[in-house]
Amino acid sequence: MSKNNKVLIVDDEPDILELLQYNLEKEGYEVRTATSGVKGIEVAKEFLPQLILLDIMMPKMDGVETCRRIKEITKLKDVFIIFLTARSEEYSEVAAFDAGADDYLTKPIKPRALMSRVSAFFRRDSKNKIEHESVKIGRLIIDRSSYVVKKDDEEIVLPKKEFELLYFLTQHPNTVFSRDDLLKKIWGTDVFVVPRTVDVHIRKVREKIGEDYIKTVKGIGYKFENID
Repeated sequence: MSKNNKVLIVDDEPDILELLQYNLEKEGYEVRTATSGVKGIEVAKEFLPQLILLDIMMPKMDGVETCRRIKEITKLKDVFIIFLTARSEEYSEVAAFDAGADDYLTKPIKPRALMSRVSAFFRRDSKNKIEHESVKIGRLIIDRSSYVVKKDDEEIVLPKKEFELLYFLTQHPNTVFSRDDLLKKIWGTDVFVVPRTVDVHIRKVREKIGEDYIKTVKGIGYKFENID
C-alpha cells in the first residue's frame, strides 16, 4: 500500500484511535489522529487526507457538524468520510449523509471489515483518477478530469459523490436506474450504504443544477433528461 494513501481518524475514545491506527498502519496507510472535531478540522487542513474516519458522538462539536465544516473547505470538499458511531437510528444515518458522509459504520468496529472498506475506497479512487472526459449536455458542461460542473458558464460546486452520480446519469440519458443500481455504480459493492443515501444525493444535485434534469420515476428510480 502506498504511503500516499492518507487516513485521518477523529474520535474521542483513545482505545478506538489506537486500535484503528494500529490496523491501518499495519496495512501501510499514513495515519493521523485527532480527539475532537475542532482538532480534526485543524489536522485535516494540514494533512489533506483522502479518507476520514469520523466519530459522530463527540463533545463540543459532534461529527455531523465537523463533517459539514470539512466539506466547506475547498481543498477537502472531495475527501471521503466514513462515520463511526454507536447510534444506529435512521435519523442519525440521514443526518450523516445529509452532512456529506459517504459511508456509515456502527460500533463496535470490526477491524477486518473496516480495512476491507478502506481498501475498496482506495481501489475505486485510483480507478476514477484514470477516467478523464468532458461532456456538454443541454446547458451543463461536466468536466470529469477536474470535477467541475458549469451551467450557463457559472461554476457549480459538487462534492465527489454528487459529481459522480450526476456524471453517471448524464452518460445514460433517459435510462431509468433504481436506487440499488445507483448504489452499486457509484458507491460500489464493497461499501454498505442505505438506499436513502441516493435520495439525499439526488436532492442535493437538484438543488444545485435545477429540478428539471433528474426525473423521479415513481416506484422505480431516477433518470436524467437532456433539457435544452
